Amino acid sequence: MANNTHFDYIIIGNGLAGLQLALKLASDTFFDNKNIALIDASPKNSNDKTWSFWESGKSQWDTITHKTWSKASVITNKKHINLELIPYTYKTVRAIDFYNYAKQMLSVKENFNFIIKKVETVTEVDNVSVKTNTNTYSASHVFDSRIPDAFSLLSKKHISIIQHFKGWVIETKKNVFKPDSITMMDYRLKDGNQTTFTYVLPFSENTALVEFTYFTSELVSETTYDSFLKKYISDYLNIEDYKIIETEMGQIPMTNFPFENYSTNSVTKIGTGGGWVKGSTGYSLKHTEKKVSKIIENLKANKNPSARLFKRRFKFYDKVFLKVLKDENHRGEWIFQQFYDKNSIQTMFRFLDEESTVIEEIKIMYSLFSWSFIKAFFKTF
Repeated sequence: MANNTHFDYIIIGNGLAGLQLALKLASDTFFDNKNIALIDASPKNSNDKTWSFWESGKSQWDTITHKTWSKASVITNKKHINLELIPYTYKTVRAIDFYNYAKQMLSVKENFNFIIKKVETVTEVDNVSVKTNTNTYSASHVFDSRIPDAFSLLSKKHISIIQHFKGWVIETKKNVFKPDSITMMDYRLKDGNQTTFTYVLPFSENTALVEFTYFTSELVSETTYDSFLKKYISDYLNIEDYKIIETEMGQIPMTNFPFENYSTNSVTKIGTGGGWVKGSTGYSLKHTEKKVSKIIENLKANKNPSARLFKRRFKFYDKVFLKVLKDENHRGEWIFQQFYDKNSIQTMFRFLDEESTVIEEIKIMYSLFSWSFIKAFFKTF
């Protein structure tokens, strides 16, 4: 690495957003003369999460996709909804495969520099100053994936719940899973009167990720996840003999907090810290891909990188949805049953990808017609 302390761009955080942005910059000859640094305290050498998403056709992530599925199901206490996803495919990418791919692609680019340091402060004067635990760097523009400090102070003034979960990748002695179909949501096992569900991704006939997930305001102890995972595997999958080969845990903010307001002319907030996680679902990979493409377009047009990153009407829909989940958390099972029972999965995927038409959106809203949504709509409006 060159002994530079000044860069054209600094990317803080080598997670999904930071590395996707770096890969997009590296793939465009327009930026070949830009000196770019990626700063993160972690070398990203472990499989700390998985990202799942849907799409039709081929993807830039196909070479590192761990598994794909063409079928899914949503299970509630009243209905078992089977979903044929075609022309979409549900896919999952392991974090370690993504990290390794990104580092390999970027290592051959002489204008990219990896700096393994912890960022402590970012200040704006003429250039942007990035102070780490050992050095200070500067840049013409910084892309910062850290969550703003204001979120912990002001999030209660906005609608916020947390998607939190623990998952086990289990291996069984017998072949018990159908490897072509995922369980997107199974609401039969509940923690009280809250929105909780189990998510199952079968990787083969005898291996699967089984994850217990909450959409709630409060967190739970790690042993709580464990007890529900054990019960689901035993009582619902009817598996007694298995071993845990991987574990993952996570927390994803589902909120209408205005992360985008913390971007400036010289610092663009990205990833979770930029509000790129879909407020109503927690999905991020494809939304990140779109946001990154828009940033590249803005940079090449000499516009503010954060210009027009969000579609206002979808932020409104997310806010209504979050309002219902916040005020009446027990309604989650009914909401998702209506989503997938009253609308085609293809329409729902377009809606969640923010690619649906207004007519499709009206039909989806009609499928959720209830007093809860009427109240939430007018409170939000």
